[in-house]
Amino acid sequence: MEKRNFKDFFIISLKGMAMGAADVVPGVSGGTIAFISGIYEELLGSISSINTSLFKKLKVEGFNAVWKTINGNFLLSLITGIFLSVFTLAKLIGGLLETQPILVWSFFFGLVLASIIYVGKQIDSWNIKTVIVLLIGAFIAYYITTLKPIISDEVSLSYVFMSGALAICAMILPGISGAFILVILGAYKSILDAIEERDLKVLLTFAVGAIVGILSFSKVLKWLFGHFRNLTLAALTGFILGSLNKIWPWKHAVTFRLNSHGEEVPFNEVSVLPWNYEGDAQLLFAIALAVIGFGLILLLESLANRKSD
Repeated sequence: MEKRNFKDFFIISLKGMAMGAADVVPGVSGGTIAFISGIYEELLGSISSINTSLFKKLKVEGFNAVWKTINGNFLLSLITGIFLSVFTLAKLIGGLLETQPILVWSFFFGLVLASIIYVGKQIDSWNIKTVIVLLIGAFIAYYITTLKPIISDEVSLSYVFMSGALAICAMILPGISGAFILVILGAYKSILDAIEERDLKVLLTFAVGAIVGILSFSKVLKWLFGHFRNLTLAALTGFILGSLNKIWPWKHAVTFRLNSHGEEVPFNEVSVLPWNYEGDAQLLFAIALAVIGFGLILLLESLANRKSD
């Protein structure tokens, strides 16, 4: 692995901030951001290197050897960026989703749409197997986006632990939104409230669940990349494709619920065409932001290719 300097780790922290911002939005995956920013497989490898054998290495070879084994500087830089983003942007993004949902979703729709092309281009050879796996991945992700969320303003700590384990697995899968998994499980509001109120008991429980989930699932993903790279990439491309339904900017509310403030908010929504949207579709601004999101991914790909050349 090439030697990195402070600038490199600062850029990794920025990528972590982008992942954190994406993970806050129910419908966008931080795993997608990790993939298009070129750190996905290094992230999986670093996480999967964390196991019980490190205790023996710590005793025999010392802390520096353990830190090097788990790619500690990389993980610390990335996690710092993620947490900084989550704690600073959670309230801002939540507010924008309430006041300007069409524009926010349009930007992410363009970003994720370009990500499908980017991830698909990583597949070395296409055949009937890769196409079938892609379609299965797309169907699974689409089905997940159609599931009705559980209504729950208060959840137990054991449920928070389970939610953390499941959500983190989704967060490192491109196309599957960890935040949306929390919405489906009815734990999204509780976690956001815990972040805003600095509820350490809930946050630590969620973190432990996330650690257990990611340490287990990262090993599975690393093995799949090592043995079935093309099929794994096809599945991930399908996941991102199927997730587009969730982040489609124009929605029609089918049912409503009362939130904790007694306000009526959409509960179950279906995607509609812009001209069938009830209200101001903001079509020109939406298209412009979608193009910006799409162009951002093309720019990142161009910069990555220039650096590799």
